[in-house]
Amino acid sequence: MKKQSVLRITSISAIALIAIIFSACSLFKSLDLGRANLFPIDQDKELGLQVKQEIEANPQEYNVMKRSEYPEAYQHLDRMMSAILNSGELKYKDEFAWEAYLIKDDETLNAFCTPGGYIYVYTGLIKFLDNESDLAGVLGHEIAHADRRHSTQQLTKLYGVEILSQLALGQASSTTIAAVAKSLAQLKFSRAHETDADNHSVKYLCPTEYPADGAAAFFEKLIDQNMAGGTPEFLSTHPSPDNRVENIKAQRKSLTCNGTNEFTSRYAKFKAALP
Repeated sequence: MKKQSVLRITSISAIALIAIIFSACSLFKSLDLGRANLFPIDQDKELGLQVKQEIEANPQEYNVMKRSEYPEAYQHLDRMMSAILNSGELKYKDEFAWEAYLIKDDETLNAFCTPGGYIYVYTGLIKFLDNESDLAGVLGHEIAHADRRHSTQQLTKLYGVEILSQLALGQASSTTIAAVAKSLAQLKFSRAHETDADNHSVKYLCPTEYPADGAAAFFEKLIDQNMAGGTPEFLSTHPSPDNRVENIKAQRKSLTCNGTNEFTSRYAKFKAALP
C-alpha cells in the first residue's frame, strides 16, 4: 500500500514537473515574442527617463540637436512621428512619452528607441534615405521595439532584472546608466523581435498616407550599395536584409495597405533644415 502511494506521488510529481517545464518554455517563448514582460510598464517609463537624462548629460557621445536651434527640422520629425502614433495601432500610445530627438552625426546610420518611447535619430540616417516614407518605415520599426517592449526584454538578458530595476528606481550608478544607454544605441535583437518590429512597422504605417513598406526601401538601398552586412547595427542583424524586404512587402500586401505618397520634395526640405 505504501509502495503504491509512493509510486502515485512520484507519478504526480513527474507530471507536475513536466507541466512546469512546458510552462517555463511557454513563458520564455512569449517573452521573446513580446507578449509578456518581467517589468511593469511604469519601470519601462522610468528606465527610459533615466537613459534620456544620461544621453542629455553626455553631449560628447550623443550630440543631441536643440529644438530651439533647429525648429524646422523638428517640425518635420514631429509630423512624421504624429502620423505613426495616431495610426490607432499602438498599444502604449498614451502611456509612453514618445519624444523624438535628432543626433548630429552624419557618419552614423542609426536610430534607436529607449523603453518608454524616447526616440533618437541620427542625421546620417536621414541624409542616407531618399524619401520621407523610408524614414517613416524605420521610425515605425523603432517605435515597435518600444511599444512591443522588446528593449526591456533584451536588456534583461544583458543586465538582469535586479540591475535594471535599480536603474529604473534611480538607484543604479552613473556607470551602469551610461552602459545601458550605450547598449540601447547598439542593441541587437533576436530574430523574433526583428521580424515582429518589421511587421508592426507595416501595421503602424498602413492607415497613413505613407507606403507601409518604407522599411523595405531602406533595406533595398543598403543592398544596392553593398552595405547590408555592415552598419547600421539596429537593422543589419538577422534575418537577412533580402528576407526582410520580402517579408515587409508581403505584410503590406496581406494588409491591403493603400498609402502611396513618399513625400520626396518635403523630405528634401527636412534634409535642408539639418546642419
